Amino acid sequence: MLGNVFCGFCAWAIALLGFCSIVISMRKGINHLKKLHQIPCSGCEYFTNDYRLKCTVHPIKACTEEALSCRDFEAKTYACNACNLHLRKLKV
Repeated sequence: MLGNVFCGFCAWAIALLGFCSIVISMRKGINHLKKLHQIPCSGCEYFTNDYRLKCTVHPIKACTEEALSCRDFEAKTYACNACNLHLRKLKV
């Protein structure tokens, strides 16, 4: 009788620890993804969007966590398509 109780307890303890491990791993993964989504490279003027040369200023740091503190970041200066069409009409 005591052996059955001990085995049941061990089974529930292992299942609970496994569930806790999965929850902790999910939290770490979500936090890591949030940090990666803060990388500003895609909005930088020097970002080329080419896998061979991602950034003309810092090609090694581009799209990594090191790029979070990039001193050379400059926001892209492009206008939307509607603005470009409006500008073209004004020039004509």
